Amino acid sequence: MLRPQPIGVFPGTAGFLLLPSVPEGNNLLSLLLRGDLPDIWPDEWRFFAAAIEGQSEQVVLSLLPQGPEGIFNRFILDPQAHIYALAKERMTGDLSLLLDAVAWRYGLRDTPPPHDDTTGEVRAFLLATQAYGAFQKKDWSTGLELLLEAAKSVRDVSPVFSSRLYAEWAATKQMLDGHVQDTVEGYRHALDLLETSSFQEARAELWFQLGTAYQTGAEGRKELLLEAVKCYHEALKVYRKETHPESYAMVHMNLALAYLSMPAIDRGSHLRTAVAIQSLREALHIFQKETHPELWASATVNLANALQHVKTSHPEENLWEAVALYEDVLAVRRPEDDLLGYARVLANQGNALAHLGAFSRAVPRLEEASRIFRSQGEQDAAEAVEEILAEIARKQKVTKE
Repeated sequence: MLRPQPIGVFPGTAGFLLLPSVPEGNNLLSLLLRGDLPDIWPDEWRFFAAAIEGQSEQVVLSLLPQGPEGIFNRFILDPQAHIYALAKERMTGDLSLLLDAVAWRYGLRDTPPPHDDTTGEVRAFLLATQAYGAFQKKDWSTGLELLLEAAKSVRDVSPVFSSRLYAEWAATKQMLDGHVQDTVEGYRHALDLLETSSFQEARAELWFQLGTAYQTGAEGRKELLLEAVKCYHEALKVYRKETHPESYAMVHMNLALAYLSMPAIDRGSHLRTAVAIQSLREALHIFQKETHPELWASATVNLANALQHVKTSHPEENLWEAVALYEDVLAVRRPEDDLLGYARVLANQGNALAHLGAFSRAVPRLEEASRIFRSQGEQDAAEAVEEILAEIARKQKVTKE
Protein backbone atom coordinates (compact mmCIF):
# COMPACT_ATOMS: atom_id res chain seq x y z
CA MET A 1 0.00 0.00 0.00
CA LEU A 2 1.18 3.51 -0.86
CA ARG A 3 2.26 5.35 2.29
CA PRO A 4 1.50 7.76 3.75
CA GLN A 5 -2.12 7.90 2.64
CA PRO A 6 -4.07 11.20 2.73
CA ILE A 7 -6.80 9.72 4.94
CA GLY A 8 -8.28 12.32 7.24
CA VAL A 9 -6.86 15.21 5.24
CA PHE A 10 -9.83 16.20 3.08
CA PRO A 11 -13.38 16.62 4.41
CA GLY A 12 -16.23 14.33 3.43
CA THR A 13 -15.90 11.07 1.54
CA ALA A 14 -12.45 11.94 0.19
CA GLY A 15 -11.08 11.73 3.72
CA PHE A 16 -11.72 7.96 3.75
CA LEU A 17 -10.49 7.00 0.30
CA LEU A 18 -7.16 5.26 -0.37
CA LEU A 19 -4.85 5.95 -3.30
CA PRO A 20 -3.17 3.20 -5.33
CA SER A 21 0.54 3.37 -6.10
CA VAL A 22 1.53 5.31 -9.22
CA PRO A 23 5.04 6.18 -10.54
CA GLU A 24 4.78 9.85 -9.55
CA GLY A 25 2.89 9.10 -6.32
CA ASN A 26 5.55 10.02 -3.77
CA ASN A 27 6.01 13.52 -5.22
CA LEU A 28 2.27 14.19 -5.39
CA LEU A 29 1.60 12.90 -1.88
CA SER A 30 3.52 15.79 -0.32
CA LEU A 31 1.04 18.13 -2.00
CA LEU A 32 -2.06 16.19 -0.94
CA LEU A 33 -0.92 15.88 2.67
CA ARG A 34 -0.90 19.70 2.85
CA GLY A 35 -4.30 19.91 1.19
CA ASP A 36 -2.86 21.16 -2.11
CA LEU A 37 -4.05 19.69 -5.40
CA PRO A 38 -1.78 18.70 -8.31
CA ASP A 39 -2.12 20.48 -11.63
CA ILE A 40 -2.33 17.17 -13.44
CA TRP A 41 -3.85 14.09 -11.84
CA PRO A 42 -2.66 10.56 -12.65
CA ASP A 43 -5.44 8.64 -14.39
CA GLU A 44 -5.56 6.18 -11.49
CA TRP A 45 -6.26 9.07 -9.08
CA ARG A 46 -9.01 10.81 -11.04
CA PHE A 47 -11.60 9.25 -8.73
CA PHE A 48 -9.98 11.07 -5.82
CA ALA A 49 -10.13 14.40 -7.64
CA ALA A 50 -13.82 13.77 -8.38
CA ALA A 51 -14.49 13.07 -4.69
CA ILE A 52 -12.73 16.28 -3.61
CA GLU A 53 -14.77 18.23 -6.16
CA GLY A 54 -17.95 16.82 -4.62
CA GLN A 55 -19.08 14.89 -7.68
CA SER A 56 -21.69 12.17 -7.25
CA GLU A 57 -20.89 8.73 -5.86
CA GLN A 58 -21.78 7.26 -9.22
CA VAL A 59 -19.11 9.36 -10.94
CA VAL A 60 -16.50 8.46 -8.33
CA LEU A 61 -17.41 4.77 -8.56
CA SER A 62 -17.05 4.84 -12.33
CA LEU A 63 -13.48 6.12 -11.98
CA LEU A 64 -12.25 3.63 -9.39
CA PRO A 65 -9.17 1.66 -10.47
CA GLN A 66 -8.79 -2.08 -9.99
CA GLY A 67 -6.85 -3.65 -7.13
CA PRO A 68 -7.19 -3.74 -3.32
CA GLU A 69 -7.53 0.04 -2.96
CA GLY A 70 -10.32 0.03 -5.52
CA ILE A 71 -12.18 -2.67 -3.59
CA PHE A 72 -11.70 -0.74 -0.34
CA ASN A 73 -12.94 2.49 -1.91
CA ARG A 74 -15.98 0.74 -3.38
CA PHE A 75 -16.99 -0.20 0.15
CA ILE A 76 -16.50 3.41 1.30
CA LEU A 77 -18.87 4.59 -1.43
CA ASP A 78 -21.36 1.72 -1.08
CA PRO A 79 -21.09 0.45 2.51
CA GLN A 80 -23.16 -2.71 2.38
CA ALA A 81 -22.57 -5.91 4.35
CA HIS A 82 -21.97 -8.12 1.31
CA ILE A 83 -19.42 -5.66 -0.12
CA TYR A 84 -17.65 -5.60 3.25
CA ALA A 85 -17.54 -9.41 3.34
CA LEU A 86 -16.16 -9.54 -0.20
CA ALA A 87 -13.55 -6.88 0.53
CA LYS A 88 -12.53 -8.60 3.78
CA GLU A 89 -11.60 -11.72 1.84
CA ARG A 90 -9.16 -9.70 -0.29
CA MET A 91 -7.58 -7.51 2.42
CA THR A 92 -4.57 -8.16 4.66
CA GLY A 93 -2.47 -6.14 7.10
CA ASP A 94 -3.14 -2.42 7.43
CA LEU A 95 -5.74 -2.49 4.65
CA SER A 96 -7.76 -5.07 6.57
CA LEU A 97 -7.58 -3.02 9.76
CA LEU A 98 -8.68 0.15 7.98
CA LEU A 99 -11.53 -1.77 6.38
CA ASP A 100 -12.67 -3.02 9.80
CA ALA A 101 -12.46 0.50 11.23
CA VAL A 102 -14.70 1.88 8.50
CA ALA A 103 -17.05 -1.09 8.86
CA TRP A 104 -17.43 -0.28 12.56
CA ARG A 105 -18.18 3.34 11.77
CA TYR A 106 -20.92 2.15 9.40
CA GLY A 107 -22.36 -0.19 12.03
CA LEU A 108 -21.28 -3.40 10.29
CA ARG A 109 -18.88 -4.48 13.02
CA ASP A 110 -19.40 -4.67 16.79
CA THR A 111 -16.04 -3.33 17.96
CA PRO A 112 -13.29 -1.14 16.47
CA PRO A 113 -10.15 -3.03 15.39
CA PRO A 114 -6.89 -2.84 17.40
CA HIS A 115 -4.16 -0.38 16.55
CA ASP A 116 -1.17 -2.49 17.63
CA ASP A 117 1.71 -2.91 15.18
CA THR A 118 0.55 0.01 13.02
CA THR A 119 2.24 3.34 12.37
CA GLY A 120 1.61 6.83 11.03
CA GLU A 121 -1.73 7.82 9.59
CA VAL A 122 -3.09 4.25 9.80
CA ARG A 123 -2.41 4.14 13.53
CA ALA A 124 -3.99 7.57 13.98
CA PHE A 125 -7.10 6.52 12.07
CA LEU A 126 -7.46 3.38 14.18
CA LEU A 127 -6.84 5.25 17.44
CA ALA A 128 -9.47 7.83 16.48
CA THR A 129 -11.93 5.04 15.70
CA GLN A 130 -11.30 3.53 19.14
CA ALA A 131 -11.82 6.97 20.66
CA TYR A 132 -15.23 7.24 18.99
CA GLY A 133 -16.04 3.78 20.35
CA ALA A 134 -15.22 4.98 23.86
CA PHE A 135 -17.35 8.10 23.33
CA GLN A 136 -20.30 5.92 22.35
CA LYS A 137 -19.97 4.18 25.72
CA LYS A 138 -19.76 7.58 27.49
CA ASP A 139 -16.19 6.75 28.51
CA TRP A 140 -15.09 10.28 27.82
CA SER A 141 -11.72 10.19 29.56
CA THR A 142 -10.54 7.13 27.61
CA GLY A 143 -11.87 8.57 24.36
CA LEU A 144 -10.05 11.86 24.92
CA GLU A 145 -6.80 10.06 25.72
CA LEU A 146 -7.04 7.98 22.54
CA LEU A 147 -7.94 10.99 20.39
CA LEU A 148 -5.04 13.02 21.78
CA GLU A 149 -2.67 10.10 21.19
CA ALA A 150 -3.94 9.88 17.61
CA ALA A 151 -3.33 13.59 17.03
CA LYS A 152 0.19 13.44 18.46
CA SER A 153 1.13 10.26 16.63
CA VAL A 154 0.55 11.70 13.15
CA ARG A 155 1.83 15.29 13.55
CA ASP A 156 4.99 14.75 11.51
CA VAL A 157 3.43 12.40 8.95
CA SER A 158 0.15 14.13 8.11
CA PRO A 159 -0.12 17.57 9.76
CA VAL A 160 -3.59 18.34 8.40
CA PHE A 161 -5.00 15.04 9.69
CA SER A 162 -3.32 15.76 13.03
CA SER A 163 -4.90 19.23 13.05
CA ARG A 164 -8.37 17.81 12.52
CA LEU A 165 -7.83 15.35 15.37
CA TYR A 166 -6.58 18.09 17.71
CA ALA A 167 -9.64 20.16 16.79
CA GLU A 168 -11.96 17.24 17.59
CA TRP A 169 -10.18 16.71 20.89
CA ALA A 170 -10.48 20.40 21.82
CA ALA A 171 -14.15 20.59 20.81
CA THR A 172 -14.98 17.50 22.86
CA LYS A 173 -13.01 18.83 25.82
CA GLN A 174 -14.83 22.15 25.54
CA MET A 175 -18.21 20.42 25.43
CA LEU A 176 -17.47 18.26 28.47
CA ASP A 177 -15.77 20.49 31.00
CA GLY A 178 -14.93 23.78 29.32
CA HIS A 179 -11.38 23.71 30.76
CA VAL A 180 -10.12 26.85 29.07
CA GLN A 181 -6.37 26.23 29.09
CA ASP A 182 -6.54 22.68 27.74
CA THR A 183 -9.11 23.62 25.11
CA VAL A 184 -7.13 26.66 24.00
CA GLU A 185 -3.95 24.60 23.65
CA GLY A 186 -5.80 22.03 21.55
CA TYR A 187 -7.15 24.63 19.15
CA ARG A 188 -3.75 26.38 19.01
CA HIS A 189 -2.05 23.11 18.04
CA ALA A 190 -4.68 22.58 15.35
CA LEU A 191 -4.16 26.09 13.97
CA ASP A 192 -0.38 25.79 13.93
CA LEU A 193 -0.58 22.55 11.94
CA LEU A 194 -2.83 24.16 9.31
CA GLU A 195 -0.65 27.26 8.90
CA THR A 196 0.95 26.17 5.62
CA SER A 197 -2.05 24.27 4.30
CA SER A 198 -4.66 25.31 1.75
CA PHE A 199 -7.55 24.88 4.20
CA GLN A 200 -8.20 28.54 4.98
CA GLU A 201 -11.87 27.93 5.73
CA ALA A 202 -10.89 25.28 8.27
CA ARG A 203 -8.50 27.78 9.86
CA ALA A 204 -11.29 30.36 10.05
CA GLU A 205 -13.54 27.82 11.78
CA LEU A 206 -10.77 27.02 14.24
CA TRP A 207 -10.23 30.71 14.99
CA PHE A 208 -13.96 31.00 15.67
CA GLN A 209 -13.95 27.94 17.95
CA LEU A 210 -10.88 29.22 19.77
CA GLY A 211 -12.68 32.52 20.29
CA THR A 212 -15.66 30.73 21.83
CA ALA A 213 -13.31 28.81 24.14
CA TYR A 214 -11.85 32.07 25.44
CA GLN A 215 -15.27 33.70 25.65
CA THR A 216 -17.15 30.94 27.47
CA GLY A 217 -14.37 30.59 30.01
CA ALA A 218 -13.78 34.31 30.52
CA GLU A 219 -16.29 34.91 33.33
CA GLY A 220 -15.94 38.64 32.77
CA ARG A 221 -12.13 38.65 32.63
CA LYS A 222 -11.16 41.32 30.13
CA GLU A 223 -7.87 39.70 29.07
CA LEU A 224 -9.62 36.50 27.95
CA LEU A 225 -12.39 38.43 26.21
CA LEU A 226 -9.78 40.46 24.32
CA GLU A 227 -8.21 37.18 23.17
CA ALA A 228 -11.63 36.10 21.94
CA VAL A 229 -11.96 39.37 20.01
CA LYS A 230 -8.58 38.76 18.32
CA CYS A 231 -9.72 35.29 17.29
CA TYR A 232 -12.97 36.58 15.80
CA HIS A 233 -11.10 39.19 13.78
CA GLU A 234 -8.86 36.43 12.40
CA ALA A 235 -11.96 34.46 11.39
CA LEU A 236 -13.39 37.53 9.63
CA LYS A 237 -10.36 37.63 7.35
CA VAL A 238 -11.90 34.60 5.63
CA TYR A 239 -15.58 34.85 6.51
CA ARG A 240 -16.96 37.60 4.28
CA LYS A 241 -20.58 38.65 4.00
CA GLU A 242 -20.61 37.81 0.29
CA THR A 243 -18.99 34.38 0.54
CA HIS A 244 -19.84 33.03 4.02
CA PRO A 245 -22.89 35.04 5.15
CA GLU A 246 -24.03 32.86 8.05
CA SER A 247 -20.54 32.36 9.47
CA TYR A 248 -19.87 36.09 9.01
CA ALA A 249 -23.01 36.94 10.97
CA MET A 250 -22.29 34.42 13.74
CA VAL A 251 -18.77 35.76 14.25
CA HIS A 252 -20.10 39.31 14.43
CA MET A 253 -22.70 38.30 17.01
CA ASN A 254 -20.07 36.62 19.20
CA LEU A 255 -17.75 39.58 18.69
CA ALA A 256 -20.46 41.90 19.94
CA LEU A 257 -21.16 39.77 22.99
CA ALA A 258 -17.46 39.65 23.85
CA TYR A 259 -17.28 43.46 23.80
CA LEU A 260 -20.49 43.79 25.82
CA SER A 261 -19.23 41.31 28.43
CA MET A 262 -16.14 43.36 29.25
CA PRO A 263 -16.28 45.31 32.53
CA ALA A 264 -17.42 48.90 31.89
CA ILE A 265 -14.76 50.48 34.09
CA ASP A 266 -12.59 52.37 31.63
CA ARG A 267 -12.98 55.01 28.94
CA GLY A 268 -12.90 52.40 26.22
CA SER A 269 -16.15 50.81 27.39
CA HIS A 270 -18.29 53.32 25.46
CA LEU A 271 -16.33 52.70 22.27
CA ARG A 272 -16.61 48.93 22.77
CA THR A 273 -20.38 49.23 23.13
CA ALA A 274 -20.56 51.27 19.94
CA VAL A 275 -18.50 48.65 18.09
CA ALA A 276 -20.72 45.90 19.50
CA ILE A 277 -23.80 47.70 18.19
CA GLN A 278 -22.27 47.89 14.74
CA SER A 279 -21.44 44.17 14.82
CA LEU A 280 -25.00 43.29 15.85
CA ARG A 281 -26.37 45.40 13.01
CA GLU A 282 -24.07 43.48 10.65
CA ALA A 283 -25.36 40.19 11.99
CA LEU A 284 -28.95 41.30 11.53
CA HIS A 285 -28.33 41.92 7.82
CA ILE A 286 -28.06 38.12 7.57
CA PHE A 287 -30.15 36.84 10.49
CA GLN A 288 -33.65 37.77 9.39
CA LYS A 289 -36.85 36.98 11.28
CA GLU A 290 -38.13 34.81 8.43
CA THR A 291 -34.94 32.82 7.80
CA HIS A 292 -33.19 32.59 11.19
CA PRO A 293 -35.87 33.32 13.82
CA GLU A 294 -33.91 32.25 16.92
CA LEU A 295 -30.66 33.94 15.93
CA TRP A 296 -32.59 37.01 14.80
CA ALA A 297 -34.34 37.22 18.18
CA SER A 298 -31.08 36.82 20.09
CA ALA A 299 -29.24 39.45 18.03
CA THR A 300 -32.20 41.83 18.22
CA VAL A 301 -32.46 41.59 22.01
CA ASN A 302 -28.71 42.09 22.40
CA LEU A 303 -28.84 45.11 20.10
CA ALA A 304 -31.70 46.62 22.08
CA ASN A 305 -29.84 46.01 25.35
CA ALA A 306 -26.71 47.68 23.97
CA LEU A 307 -28.64 50.69 22.68
CA GLN A 308 -29.86 51.35 26.22
CA HIS A 309 -26.32 51.72 27.56
CA VAL A 310 -24.27 53.27 24.77
CA LYS A 311 -23.03 56.80 25.39
CA THR A 312 -24.51 59.03 22.71
CA SER A 313 -25.68 62.56 21.96
CA HIS A 314 -29.18 61.25 21.16
CA PRO A 315 -30.12 58.86 24.00
CA GLU A 316 -33.88 59.21 23.52
CA GLU A 317 -33.61 58.09 19.89
CA ASN A 318 -31.66 55.01 20.96
CA LEU A 319 -34.11 54.20 23.73
CA TRP A 320 -37.12 54.40 21.41
CA GLU A 321 -35.31 52.16 18.92
CA ALA A 322 -34.66 49.69 21.74
CA VAL A 323 -38.33 49.73 22.72
CA ALA A 324 -39.34 49.00 19.14
CA LEU A 325 -36.81 46.17 18.87
CA TYR A 326 -38.10 44.56 22.07
CA GLU A 327 -41.62 44.83 20.68
CA ASP A 328 -40.54 43.01 17.52
CA VAL A 329 -39.17 40.17 19.62
CA LEU A 330 -42.22 40.01 21.88
CA ALA A 331 -44.34 39.51 18.78
CA VAL A 332 -42.65 36.15 18.16
CA ARG A 333 -41.17 35.08 21.52
CA ARG A 334 -44.21 33.74 23.33
CA PRO A 335 -44.33 32.91 27.07
CA GLU A 336 -45.40 29.32 26.37
CA ASP A 337 -42.15 28.75 24.46
CA ASP A 338 -39.64 30.41 26.83
CA LEU A 339 -41.25 31.96 29.88
CA LEU A 340 -38.09 33.37 31.45
CA GLY A 341 -36.81 34.66 28.11
CA TYR A 342 -40.15 36.37 27.58
CA ALA A 343 -39.95 37.93 31.05
CA ARG A 344 -36.42 39.22 30.46
CA VAL A 345 -37.50 40.97 27.27
CA LEU A 346 -40.48 42.51 29.11
CA ALA A 347 -38.21 43.70 31.91
CA ASN A 348 -35.71 45.24 29.50
CA GLN A 349 -38.42 46.95 27.51
CA GLY A 350 -40.02 48.23 30.71
CA ASN A 351 -36.68 49.63 31.82
CA ALA A 352 -36.21 51.47 28.51
CA LEU A 353 -39.72 52.91 28.73
CA ALA A 354 -39.06 54.01 32.30
CA HIS A 355 -35.95 55.89 31.21
CA LEU A 356 -38.08 57.62 28.58
CA GLY A 357 -40.62 58.61 31.21
CA ALA A 358 -43.33 56.49 29.56
CA PHE A 359 -44.43 55.16 32.94
CA SER A 360 -47.94 54.11 31.93
CA ARG A 361 -46.44 51.72 29.37
CA ALA A 362 -43.50 50.66 31.53
CA VAL A 363 -45.37 49.66 34.70
CA PRO A 364 -47.58 46.83 33.33
CA ARG A 365 -44.60 45.27 31.54
CA LEU A 366 -42.42 45.45 34.62
CA GLU A 367 -45.18 44.07 36.85
CA GLU A 368 -45.73 41.10 34.55
CA ALA A 369 -41.98 40.45 34.40
CA SER A 370 -41.74 40.54 38.19
CA ARG A 371 -44.67 38.14 38.56
CA ILE A 372 -43.08 35.65 36.16
CA PHE A 373 -39.68 35.89 37.84
CA ARG A 374 -41.27 35.25 41.25
CA SER A 375 -43.24 32.28 39.93
CA GLN A 376 -40.06 30.76 38.48
CA GLY A 377 -37.95 31.25 41.61
CA GLU A 378 -35.83 34.02 40.03
CA GLN A 379 -35.85 36.20 43.14
CA ASP A 380 -32.87 38.39 42.25
CA ALA A 381 -34.36 39.23 38.85
CA ALA A 382 -37.71 39.99 40.46
CA GLU A 383 -36.12 42.30 43.03
CA ALA A 384 -34.21 44.18 40.31
CA VAL A 385 -37.46 44.79 38.43
CA GLU A 386 -39.26 45.84 41.62
CA GLU A 387 -36.54 48.42 42.31
CA ILE A 388 -37.35 50.01 38.94
CA LEU A 389 -41.06 49.98 39.83
CA ALA A 390 -40.31 51.61 43.18
CA GLU A 391 -38.26 54.32 41.46
CA ILE A 392 -41.13 54.98 39.04
CA ALA A 393 -43.53 55.27 41.99
CA ARG A 394 -41.26 57.81 43.69
CA LYS A 395 -41.03 59.91 40.53
CA GLN A 396 -44.78 59.83 40.02
CA LYS A 397 -45.35 60.91 43.62
CA VAL A 398 -42.97 63.85 43.21
CA THR A 399 -44.76 64.86 40.02
CA LYS A 400 -48.15 64.85 41.77
CA GLU A 401 -46.84 66.95 44.65
